[in-house]
Amino acid sequence: MISNEQEVGVRVSADSHAPMVANIEAGAQKMVLDESGVLTGAKIGPDPYDYILSALGACTVITLHMYAQRKGWPLQRAEVVLRHGRAHSKDCENCEDTLSKLTQVTKQLRLVGDLTPEQRKRLKIISAKCPVQKTLEAGIHIVTELEE
Repeated sequence: MISNEQEVGVRVSADSHAPMVANIEAGAQKMVLDESGVLTGAKIGPDPYDYILSALGACTVITLHMYAQRKGWPLQRAEVVLRHGRAHSKDCENCEDTLSKLTQVTKQLRLVGDLTPEQRKRLKIISAKCPVQKTLEAGIHIVTELEE
């Protein structure tokens, strides 16, 4: 078992008595991902994609506020609603293209403040430059190690 001294990152566990419930520890924060309603079609709690979207959304609004503050722009509130789905209409347009994406995330921005049209347009562009979005768009290489 990995000791707390060695641990860096996020710890996720699930037990056999509730195999569809994941307990997540990230720093001092504890979260639960509950997919026990999957078999019945009920959404009891956030699913794994909700956490990915949450990370993207948090990164987006923080990036927008950092940029607006640096520029001295009057951004009072930044909100983003995110949806995950498949781009079915384009699923097979480029099937042989290894770079074509079948999964799509839609970000709907709401910017509150006395912003000019040019500032709003620039903030929309900046919203795509958050580190989490860049990571997701670039793809991630995942290495799995089995503890002895």
